[in-house]
Amino acid sequence: MQKIPKSLRLQIGLFGRTNVGKSAFLNYITNQDVSITSPVPGTTTDVVEKAMELLPIGPVLFLDTAGVDDRSELSNLRLAKTKDIFERSDIFVLITESGIWNEYEEQIIKEANIHNAPLLVVVNKIDIKRPDKNFIERIKKYTDRIMVLSSTDIKSQDRTIHEFKKNLIEIVPSDFLDPPSIIGDLMSTNGVAVLIVPIDLEAPKGRIILPQVQTIRDTLNHSQMSLVVKESQYLEALKKLKDNPDIVVCDSQVVDKMVAQTPGTIKCTTFSILFARIKGNLSDAVRALTVIDKLRSGDKVLIAESCSHHPIEDDIGRVKIPKWLKGYTGKEIIFDSCAGRDFPKDLSYYKLIIQCGGCMITRREMLARIERAKTQGVAMTNYGVCISFLQGMLGRVLSPFPDVMNTISEELIKNEDRICR
Repeated sequence: MQKIPKSLRLQIGLFGRTNVGKSAFLNYITNQDVSITSPVPGTTTDVVEKAMELLPIGPVLFLDTAGVDDRSELSNLRLAKTKDIFERSDIFVLITESGIWNEYEEQIIKEANIHNAPLLVVVNKIDIKRPDKNFIERIKKYTDRIMVLSSTDIKSQDRTIHEFKKNLIEIVPSDFLDPPSIIGDLMSTNGVAVLIVPIDLEAPKGRIILPQVQTIRDTLNHSQMSLVVKESQYLEALKKLKDNPDIVVCDSQVVDKMVAQTPGTIKCTTFSILFARIKGNLSDAVRALTVIDKLRSGDKVLIAESCSHHPIEDDIGRVKIPKWLKGYTGKEIIFDSCAGRDFPKDLSYYKLIIQCGGCMITRREMLARIERAKTQGVAMTNYGVCISFLQGMLGRVLSPFPDVMNTISEELIKNEDRICR
């Protein structure tokens, strides 16, 4: 359980003013001393993350944030980190205490609405002062999900934990109880997928990267089979199969070789395109390609990665994609890059954003990035979608997704040599 990536966990943000008991509540619910607690306001200086198994929901990640009313010397840095958690949180837990409710609580509720996240309000410290009817009615204007408790009440701890779980189960986004399929819905039971997995310098030592691991697991979840091969073994693998596989999936860097070697009757795609579908919106990523033919010298393109790694000499994001994009357009494009969760707030400098598959961030975070780009009028596509287009393979690797194929505009397919139909 501890090895489950954070991006696959239900992310529960704990928000509120300083000293309302956010850290105490986290310790109380998890029954562990996770966060330092103190009567001194501003004790939580950075986001505290606690991963755990919260049955029957499964793996979750609690995010304990600094107080939204922090006015200390480091308040701006702390509040900036808290605002980042707004985008990560699948569920907002607003913690307050009796009689305390004004613009700070209103701001948190506004953020929950902006991010379309379920809201649970916890009225803490009732051992000091219990809320009256008017206070509860005021909260009910925003949500009926209200818990009234004291995070020092050990006798009521079990009951409170059960009530908290009950509320979470009732408001948890459906994709955590019924996770979206990566590849399973593209094949029938007992279907066969050939997965082409290059073992290069970017492959972690002794392991394969997360999208490949998750794709294999998804086939097992759907009672399907996967045959994992290196690109040099692909043709031999096809010969050894009695029947054609249902689908072939490759790393985007070898998409041209895979398409050239795959019979036209076999559906094929890339891992990155699979993740563009489950993490964001594949149709939008395809539509964004129309910007590429409009790029001019001096335009800026952002390469956005969700993981943090030391770039290698032939790095896919920092080296290969810029080289291919410059070669296709013939323009002197300027490239910036960001990694991890350092996604810029101001995107107005860019004509295009090319985002990696996003295996290290949640779907909610990816959708927040997409929405931020849309709001600022910036097109956003995906590594696999962009690479397949630049290599002239887009139509071929979208063959498993007829609904997406129907969204490809005439503007995008005007150069037949760039789109394999």
